[in-house]
Amino acid sequence: MAGTGKGLVGHAGAVLLRKCADQSGLTGALSGALGTASARAGRVPGWDRGVVLVQLAVAIALGAVSMRQIVLLAHQAEVFGDPPSDSTVRRALDEAADPAALARVARARAKVRAHVWALIEATAAGFPWLQVAGKLLTGWVVIDIDATLITAHSAKQGAAATFKKGFGFHPLAAWCTNTRECLQMLLRPGNAGSNDVADHLAVLAAAIGQIPAARRAKILVRVDGAGATHDLVEHLQGLNAGRRTVRFTVGWMITDVDETAIAALPADAWESAVAQDGEVIDDEHAGVAELTGLNPRAKAWGVRLVVRRVRPSRRQQAKLTALEKRTGFKYSIIAANIGPRGMRRVPGSGHAQFIDVLHRDHAEVEDRVRVAKAMGLRNLPSKAWSVNLGWVLTTCLAADIDAWTRLLGLHDTPDLARAEPQTMRYCLWHLPARLVSHARRRTLKISDTWPWKQAFLTCWQRLCLLPTPT
Repeated sequence: MAGTGKGLVGHAGAVLLRKCADQSGLTGALSGALGTASARAGRVPGWDRGVVLVQLAVAIALGAVSMRQIVLLAHQAEVFGDPPSDSTVRRALDEAADPAALARVARARAKVRAHVWALIEATAAGFPWLQVAGKLLTGWVVIDIDATLITAHSAKQGAAATFKKGFGFHPLAAWCTNTRECLQMLLRPGNAGSNDVADHLAVLAAAIGQIPAARRAKILVRVDGAGATHDLVEHLQGLNAGRRTVRFTVGWMITDVDETAIAALPADAWESAVAQDGEVIDDEHAGVAELTGLNPRAKAWGVRLVVRRVRPSRRQQAKLTALEKRTGFKYSIIAANIGPRGMRRVPGSGHAQFIDVLHRDHAEVEDRVRVAKAMGLRNLPSKAWSVNLGWVLTTCLAADIDAWTRLLGLHDTPDLARAEPQTMRYCLWHLPARLVSHARRRTLKISDTWPWKQAFLTCWQRLCLLPTPT
């Protein structure tokens, strides 16, 4: 065993992520946005701040969990050049957290996203429309909003006690479910409220701002019970315009009035629930009913209410209400503005069963939270709030680059197109290679017997052929 090998490149999959960032125009756009901030401050940094953020985003996708771990790119110096130091990374994150810089970065991301979405639509797979209950939601861009908790193991600015008796942060984020991109993430103290209206409105506005203008005609927003506030519902209703249709489903906190309406439902009002694949579920285990006409709160809020009942689990037994104990069912209610005519060009989407399964599909946002934590969000690396704010932004960039690389280069490779981060690292990102030079050309050679060799090569070729944004 000897540590004297030359020309060896570990984590060769980084070239795919970096190529995607460069070819899509993200690196250049970030350089322009953050370079402007440095110029206005009278600084001439030795490192291009856009390149620093992209390098860090690539390192995060590879598994880095701290600023110092960007050093893992050091052994790729012959491919990308020497990586920035952790102190340079810290300064870049701090500068990116400036409100004016954040606004410029948001505009840059939105512009690049519009270009990338056009490229995705031009692929053989086309744009990834959501499929719910066997129905394809063609033309509908789906935004899922959810909050999560990040534990802080030491004293950090903004860290506070959480509602789950932990200590850390409570960010609120919005994801595009179609593409799995993180459109916006708002870093908040650990004691931030779960149903803070201002935070929900800010995240929603920023998320819609990230959607290309050509795709804002039909938007579906899904929020859990934390979003059940008058102000958010009224705001969502007000987003509808002549050329834009916004539909939403929101979790609903059940009150005594709601339980009275549920108790008044006749037995024949209940219909069998539907599974995600469109198959009917035995009504002895799950049922759905229209509650709108029996519940005065529906008219007061201007929404449609759909109630779902299921057999309670053993864990739920201790928290059942008197009605639930008497009927033997656990109830939940969904508020929506999807009328009997349903969603445009989605047949059958006005049925209560469809609204129920449509909202239950919101649970997929938990996968996005889990993936985000596997790509840099599990721990915020600095004591300074501004640096952590920049880190959160970079985790969003990492999610974008990861999603774009798959959608543009791996869309026809089923086992990789929607794989978990750990699977991507095992199959592609951490692939070893050898860099050889011949006739003034450098070639990165990977193993001839690696099972995902062709996927790697095909992805690289596709990314190289992408047209640069104008």
